[in-house]
Amino acid sequence: MSLTMTDSDFEKMKSLIYEKSGIHFSESNRPILESRLKERLKIANHDNISDYYKLITRDEEEMKILLDSVTTNLTRFFRNTAHMQAFEYYIIPEIVEYKKKIRDNTIKIWSAGCSTGEEPYTLAMILSEILPSGFNFSIVASDLSLKSLMTAKTGFYPDSRITGVPDKYLARYFEKTSGGYQIIDNIKKNIKFDYHNLKFDSGLKNLDIIFCRNVLIYFDDVAQESVVNRFWSSLGGHAYLVIGHSESLFGMKTNFKFHKTDWATFYIKMTD
Repeated sequence: MSLTMTDSDFEKMKSLIYEKSGIHFSESNRPILESRLKERLKIANHDNISDYYKLITRDEEEMKILLDSVTTNLTRFFRNTAHMQAFEYYIIPEIVEYKKKIRDNTIKIWSAGCSTGEEPYTLAMILSEILPSGFNFSIVASDLSLKSLMTAKTGFYPDSRITGVPDKYLARYFEKTSGGYQIIDNIKKNIKFDYHNLKFDSGLKNLDIIFCRNVLIYFDDVAQESVVNRFWSSLGGHAYLVIGHSESLFGMKTNFKFHKTDWATFYIKMTD
């Protein structure tokens, strides 16, 4: 299919995508949008962008599918070792001590932009290893991509996706099957996968940790600040925000405090 995106088409499409999701397309990544639109027009049996634009303005499901197609779902188990070390050796011990003081034995985490599930499953495996007796955890894992969430919910990963999983975790938390590995139910039961658009409030409250890595890069400055301030509202009074190593809250109007450890940097909310 030959697709010609005029400047007018580009402005209309990028404005609508921004309005619906906060995802910002600059001129430099215009070819990505053109490529994804070409795929959707072919599947939806439309010959031009104008007709497709009319479709997505009245069809919420097609709009979700388009947003799914324009996001990049790159992830892996134990991604960014430094973050996982900071989580294991600093963040969790700090939260456990705080929770003991307030007599709360549940650690609540949100994996925002969880893609195909490797991040929340990694966090769940680490917690299963290190949490002291009497403590439990719950993880909400969300994404804009329904296709990725379907993969995440199954918990099945082909052999090629298991690279980087330490042997002890592979032995304890996966079952080898034909062509890949299946996450065991004892890990899956602690994670709730759900569709969520970060442009809107999640409804989550009193969380202890939010992981939102390599997601803010899709937003412009205004949308980034709005997302971060919604994260603040979702966290409890003694909590942590972990973002991508190339991302920063520098210059934003936010109450988060930057914190550096021997392993990695992240942000802290302390109000009590």
